[in-house]
Amino acid sequence: MHSSPGMRDTITTFLDRAASGRALSAGEAASLLPSLSDHLGDVLALARLSASAGGASPFLCGIINAKSGRCSEDCAFCAQAARHDTGAPEYAMVDGLSLLRRAEALAGSGARYMGVVFSGVSPDKADFERLCEDARRIVARVPIRLCASVGIVSEDQARVLKQAGFSSCHHNLESAPSHYGAICRSHGIERRIETARNARKAGLRLCCGGIFGLGESWEQRLELSALLAELDVDSIPVNFLTPIPGTPLAGRSMLPPGEALGVVALLRLMHPARDIVICGGRTAVLGEWDRLLFSAGANAMMTGDYLTTSGSAVDRDRAMLAALGIRI
Repeated sequence: MHSSPGMRDTITTFLDRAASGRALSAGEAASLLPSLSDHLGDVLALARLSASAGGASPFLCGIINAKSGRCSEDCAFCAQAARHDTGAPEYAMVDGLSLLRRAEALAGSGARYMGVVFSGVSPDKADFERLCEDARRIVARVPIRLCASVGIVSEDQARVLKQAGFSSCHHNLESAPSHYGAICRSHGIERRIETARNARKAGLRLCCGGIFGLGESWEQRLELSALLAELDVDSIPVNFLTPIPGTPLAGRSMLPPGEALGVVALLRLMHPARDIVICGGRTAVLGEWDRLLFSAGANAMMTGDYLTTSGSAVDRDRAMLAALGIRI
């Protein structure tokens, strides 16, 4: 590693910590911030050590946008909010055969998880019951794990999802509590935290992360990461803002690739043994730099298209991983 004496001392301080898979606190991670842009390679090297010691296995996941648009909430980044004129698709819950076919396609590509995503605050009774029926059918026939991403759920609903065959619940916090009010006013972050805790109590694997590039500071990124550690999440989906025309954040610039890699590295250093899954915005923000994500500490990626934007083709992602010597 090549760095200034001050930075070298800081890096050296954390070498043993990273190599043994011990997590950095938010305060310790903050000590890496002042020189992060000038010494990114050093921080990525620490993150690689931490990932190796933590032992999280590599995998791919994918999603299906099972119910799209017409959401009553006002999340500033979201193409599916009814109050934003984005031209995003709007449709009711897809049929069970479509869910089954998507699960089969993802399983055939080697994906470990399929996220079933609903737009809106939470599913109504009829959609929830249909979702559970479809899940039972899928897990009986397809070798893939299901992840429910259906908005706010109670502890009882979370238990029903688990009984229906879902192994995970995905529910992002989106941003740090101190920044959340700048991106959403129709509901507080406390409702999101409650859903995360309900999933945990029900015995579901908790997939909970956020979006980076919403105007938050580095300190707020570490604040979010510390909260994820407090919630004892199993998997951290990392999304990078892709500004959508028609949303309040339409004019915001995307993160530079180096900054996005720095986000991933600091998350890994604070969560050595958790899954760090790179999701929305990967191709738009990183382009070919996404080959460096595993060097930055990530161990998983979402493949295929996202909710309303294009992603990376499964064949391309599998070829990239093979070229890197990563087996899924």
